[in-house]
Amino acid sequence: MAEPSFLTAVRESYDTVAAAYVERVPPPAAMDPLSRAMLAGLAELVRTAGPGPGPVADLGCGPGRVTAHLAELGVSAFGVDLSPNMIELARHAHPNLRFTVGSMTALEMGDDELGGILAWYSTHHTPPQWLPAVFAEFHRTLAPGGYLLWGDYVGDERLQPTRGYGQPVSYESYLLPLNRMVDLLEQAGLVVTAKLEQEPGGRANRPRACLLARKPEAP
Repeated sequence: MAEPSFLTAVRESYDTVAAAYVERVPPPAAMDPLSRAMLAGLAELVRTAGPGPGPVADLGCGPGRVTAHLAELGVSAFGVDLSPNMIELARHAHPNLRFTVGSMTALEMGDDELGGILAWYSTHHTPPQWLPAVFAEFHRTLAPGGYLLWGDYVGDERLQPTRGYGQPVSYESYLLPLNRMVDLLEQAGLVVTAKLEQEPGGRANRPRACLLARKPEAP
């Protein structure tokens, strides 16, 4: 089966911008306090979920900085990204952690394997019609009682930039209303338990949001 064109565009674009991304995007320590608090909350929930919680997958991990931040917060974390160049940078910077090339449309993980998933500004390049398949993969791979933390820009806009991080790109971005994201997660069988909405400010020139969701416990 041919790869969907949007995946090719994302991979090629992030392979192109990988080095510039590391230079221009601040590390977790420079995030706003609310975003850091949400990441800390995910880590604490996974740590205290019970004996032997599964690892946390950072999907769309880029150069691995947030993956490493999660590990510093006390959870077993690994990263997955579509871009081989991003994964190479992540492995070089964090040789003690596991990073693999992969797509969140078809995760190479077993059912009920993960204690948590982080999708941190990594789903907005996914066309809306593909989000049900992506969120179905989140549900499949999360263990019963496992947590998802999703964070991204929200709105009602399709963006088609020609440059990103100072380099040529061919990806597109799809900003959806927060309520639509909630609906899509719940249609995939995940229960949204918390919402955080933030207005534009600082480095962010668009509204953004975080959603915490959980896969229901097995009956």
